[in-house]
Amino acid sequence: MAATTQLDLNTCAAQDFAAQDANLNEAYASAKDILQGIDADLDPADQGAAKALLEAQRAWITYRDAGCMAEAYLYEGGSIQPMIYSACRARVTAARAQDLWKLSE
Repeated sequence: MAATTQLDLNTCAAQDFAAQDANLNEAYASAKDILQGIDADLDPADQGAAKALLEAQRAWITYRDAGCMAEAYLYEGGSIQPMIYSACRARVTAARAQDLWKLSE
């Protein structure tokens, strides 16, 4: 069924974000496994790859959400605002997942 109302469009955008977020979580887990393997081969004093990834991911989530909120504020009060926010988060999340998958190669 094609989306015909703004509510439908908002729902589709939210579902797209959820799918991209699931992909991101898989990519993150894969990258984390790789970096934990690197850490395991290092002297404890030199370990930190997995911790660096965690810190980067936490900072990235804050960046993504704030940036997308700023984008959505262009439509403050409008029924399209939730769609803009979800679409932004889906787009930015897809790009981050791609970066994490490359890290896992």
